[in-house]
Amino acid sequence: MTDTIAATPRSRGVLWTPEHRVTTTGLLLIVTLVAFESMGVATAMPTMVAELQGQDLYSWPFTAFLVPSVVATVVSGRISDRRGPAFALLVGPALFLAGLVVAGTATGMATLLLGRVLQGFGTGLLLVAFSILIAVTYTDRERPVIYAANAAAWVLPAVIGPFVAGVITVSVGWRWVFLGLIPLVFVGVALLVVVVRKLPAHVPGEQGRRASVLAAVAAALGIAALTWAAQHPSVPAAVYGVGGLLALGLALRNLLPAGTLSARPGLPTVVASRALISGAFAGMEAYLPLTMSAVHGYSPALAGLPLTITALGWSTGSAVQGRFLDWSREVSLRLGFVLVATGLVIFAFVSQPWFPGWAAFAGCAIGGAGMGIAMPAISVLLLRFSSESERGFNTSAMQLGDWVGSALTVGLGGVLLVALASAEAPAPAVTVLAVLMVAVATVGVFVTRRWPVE
Repeated sequence: MTDTIAATPRSRGVLWTPEHRVTTTGLLLIVTLVAFESMGVATAMPTMVAELQGQDLYSWPFTAFLVPSVVATVVSGRISDRRGPAFALLVGPALFLAGLVVAGTATGMATLLLGRVLQGFGTGLLLVAFSILIAVTYTDRERPVIYAANAAAWVLPAVIGPFVAGVITVSVGWRWVFLGLIPLVFVGVALLVVVVRKLPAHVPGEQGRRASVLAAVAAALGIAALTWAAQHPSVPAAVYGVGGLLALGLALRNLLPAGTLSARPGLPTVVASRALISGAFAGMEAYLPLTMSAVHGYSPALAGLPLTITALGWSTGSAVQGRFLDWSREVSLRLGFVLVATGLVIFAFVSQPWFPGWAAFAGCAIGGAGMGIAMPAISVLLLRFSSESERGFNTSAMQLGDWVGSALTVGLGGVLLVALASAEAPAPAVTVLAVLMVAVATVGVFVTRRWPVE
């Protein structure tokens, strides 16, 4: 593997060559729409649950999306390993589209939750199928470019999505946060149909490892229990949070490559890295707005602004790595951990009332850039270390690691908030969380120093 950092003109021509342009357009359009929906739902949620008289079920639409997403990633991985990505590429958008219709026309919370279940399952199918599509369509050297474009497809929704959703909710109603995307989803589906027809016939290899759907259900319920416990801190919540943690631990033995928990060099390190870096960064994203408002007195609008800087930093870092096709992805991953750790150190200082709040913008820019460099490297290395017969299994394991790491971090923050502080004065809890997350990112720096000898 070469360590050269010379840019190459090919990085500009990868996405829109005749053989790639339809795939690129369809993939990026669907990703952008999923991102807009995600950002828009979070913004419109208070209004929609109030109109549907579901205030007591406020977090359920998020849980109803998460649980089927986890299960669907495993299902998609199994199907993709056996038959290729075509099935999930067509069924995933169709379910997402059905979910938009059901949620957008809901007259009660039950219908809204059904719509969110359909959206979650469709999104889970697509997350794995897109990774397999990239593996089939783009070469190892070209993949950093499409991953950079994928990151950019999330930036516009992250920057303007909440504002647009807010305007739509106030002017024409929250239903159009869902229904307004339907025509564009049809376009994306049409493009994916063309892509699927051009895919080479899938030739199953030797029987690879298969994840259990039952284990996926257990993992999904475990993640949901942890998330719910974090959002509703109490003694009963702690009980079922612990139960969820136990169920998750047992399920992961079937769902992750052997050696992941010990970060064995190679594929296990790649999957473990996704969990470590996602978990560390999720802690900052979840508790930074609270810190900015409660500790530094920022208004609700300004308290979330650093997260916009995060999105811009992420896109910039991803774009930079996409221009240098011959970068060592092992080195890029380690650099990403270093930058994320640096951003988290700044976050720890920002949690103190005596430290200037504006420093959070610098921390988010640095940490976001680290994520933008590290995440494509993880995806490239995952495919590089995966046999064709296990790409689906390994991709679903990587995504599961992302969700597990994030759920554990956010849950830990909720526990610390109850035990050490309060929402009105969160500094002690956030400080402890930030220090722990710096330690997690530092572990990532060290485990990515060890790779198999070629």
